[in-house]
Amino acid sequence: MDKEVLFATTLEQVRKLAKEQGNCVSEEQVKEAFAALELDDDQLQLVFDYLVKHKVGIGAPVNPDDYLSDKERDYLQDYLDEIAGLPVYTGGQIEAFTISAMAGDVEAQKRMVEIHLKDVVEIARLYAGQGVFLEDLIGEGNVALAFGTGMLGSLEHPDEAQGMLGKLIMDAMEEYIAENAENEKGDLSVVDKVNKVSEKAKELSEDLHRKVTIEELAQETGMSVKAIRDAVRMSGFQIEYIEAETR
Repeated sequence: MDKEVLFATTLEQVRKLAKEQGNCVSEEQVKEAFAALELDDDQLQLVFDYLVKHKVGIGAPVNPDDYLSDKERDYLQDYLDEIAGLPVYTGGQIEAFTISAMAGDVEAQKRMVEIHLKDVVEIARLYAGQGVFLEDLIGEGNVALAFGTGMLGSLEHPDEAQGMLGKLIMDAMEEYIAENAENEKGDLSVVDKVNKVSEKAKELSEDLHRKVTIEELAQETGMSVKAIRDAVRMSGFQIEYIEAETR
């Protein structure tokens, strides 16, 4: 196995181990995991820095609130104040609501949503600092929670409910983070495409001592005429080296 592949695989295994241990690993566990790669101290430090950046504690759990912006902290406090007035139920009451929700009782399902709103907040805090706003994470988690309470009838035992709802909430947040990352890649691709067309248009225009046509740019860049036109449009028609009549 190539070293690059082995490194990536090992890093993912360490992150998985950390997740199983409450987002925390020891220095010894990290060093043991990467022993085959014979990393030096500087390289190991880069691994530790990467893990901390991704909210994996080294030796002790990280404080998730350290990854929140001031705006997110204000939102979090306001939201917690808002849901603080919800009723607090005993373990027996929660079990009764769970059984009724599993039987399809709509009111019991609503109570289950209320009961687990704080769980959504705690899970969202763990996923904060990954390029999405805490408010959006909580929103996605609440939607998954509401959806999940309607699926409790698929369970055999009431004590499985919390685990099922927690997994649905986590999955929803992870999917949202992944979708956001893909969208950012797409946005970057658009910027790269516009920049490529703009730079090539300038270069070709300077060589020809005139503005260039889209067809000439397509031939020069290897891009299709449609792709060139799309890039010009996405630039707001601000690529000045292209003939005006082609815009």
